[in-house]
Parts: sequence; structure tokens; C-alpha cells
Amino acid sequence: MLLKTLIALVFLAMVASLAAGAGFLIKDGGRSRRVLVSLKLRVVLAALLLALLLYGFYIGDLGG
Repeated sequence: MLLKTLIALVFLAMVASLAAGAGFLIKDGGRSRRVLVSLKLRVVLAALLLALLLYGFYIGDLGG
């Protein structure tokens, strides 16, 4: 159950980072580093999400 909660939290963090990046892009016109930092964070979160999913399938906690 903890693994599924972690997966959901990482996914929600990715969505929040996406929304923040869109807001920075609209507000700053893409000229600030905040958009780049948001993208980097989203890439790290995506890698973490993928690792958690692979681990969950490997141990049999996810899937059939």
C-alpha cells in the first residue's frame, strides 16, 4: 500500500510541476530559468515514477 501511495504522490508532484512550468512560461515568456528548473524537476520525477513502477511490478505488488 505504501508503494501505491508513493506512486500517486510522485504523479501528483509531476502534475504540479507541469502546472508551475506552464505558469512560469506564461508569466515570464520563457526568459527565466524557472521554466528550465521546472522541466528538470519533472524529468527527475518521471524517472523516479518509472523506477517505482518497475520496482512494483518486479516485486509483484502491482499488476496481476
